[in-house]
Amino acid sequence: MMKELTLRSTDYLVSFGECMSTRVFAAYLNQIGVKARQCDAFDIGFITTDDFGNAEILEATYPAVAKRLHGDWIRDPAIPIVTGFLGKGWKSGAVTTLGRGGSDLTATTIGKALGLREIQVWKDVDGVLTCDPNIYPNARTVPYLTFDEAAELAYFGAQVLHPQSMRPAREGDIPVRVKNSYNPKAPGTLIAKGRDMDKVVLTSIVLKSNVTMLDIVSTRMLGQFGFLAKVFSIFEDLGISVDCVATSEVSISVSLDPSKIWSRELIQQELDHVVEELEKIAFVHLLQQRAIVSLIGNVRKSSLILEKAFHVLRRIGVNVQMISQGASKHFWRDFVAIAR
Repeated sequence: MMKELTLRSTDYLVSFGECMSTRVFAAYLNQIGVKARQCDAFDIGFITTDDFGNAEILEATYPAVAKRLHGDWIRDPAIPIVTGFLGKGWKSGAVTTLGRGGSDLTATTIGKALGLREIQVWKDVDGVLTCDPNIYPNARTVPYLTFDEAAELAYFGAQVLHPQSMRPAREGDIPVRVKNSYNPKAPGTLIAKGRDMDKVVLTSIVLKSNVTMLDIVSTRMLGQFGFLAKVFSIFEDLGISVDCVATSEVSISVSLDPSKIWSRELIQQELDHVVEELEKIAFVHLLQQRAIVSLIGNVRKSSLILEKAFHVLRRIGVNVQMISQGASKHFWRDFVAIAR
């Protein structure tokens, strides 16, 4: 036994499940007469950083994967069954994992490398939904999304696609269709470069629970130069990602994603360390067990969406503690932080 469990060792151990399952599936396909070939991603050109547990795919991956898969097909045509979420560190040469949802990123990376007409991602729901069906059973399928909309939905809580998986497809201008393995006849959701927004009001609502918020108020006079820079340099030094931000000249409110915190083994003691560092330059109020409701819709209908959202919150007696907004040319997003 190795008698140690580093992130590098963990990635190596975790890879065995994916490697075995793809071998079993490839063997089954061959048994029923469908010629298939098992491929380990780290052997066909998936080159990553050496950030074990959360590695990033490097640009050298695309030509390497294309060369290998094209070459294999020419020599011996067979369907490639590729392991998801795995790669090889470019310095260490060791097996790396892409983190949660990395199989989606594997699929879109292969799609871009091969220049495919369409990438299909098969899940257990009928595409991207208007909200979480576990919260509201009558959630409907969103038939069309842009890459930007899909990335926003994924990043802020929708558990259908990996937040980074849209990047290769967007760069290659390749549509991604999300389908349901348990309901293959359902049309699913088509994600592409653009779509008609004329009849769109609200695309989707996403809830993120167990969110930690920080209210940070400058200890110096109004308009302190460099206050924002100092605050975010602390987050950078500690390796903490910030989800939502609301600012004024003397205060900042931010939310921290608990899944990203705990994936870095940031226990309560380390969270206290964040507050301790921030208190050197500001008054800090730590708020835990909050929730964020993200609204994504048509940028031209943002006032209507906000009006209806605040009407509902007022009716059920929920107070808003933070608002953060952003908009692109076609779609708009608003994050409302509320008490749990």
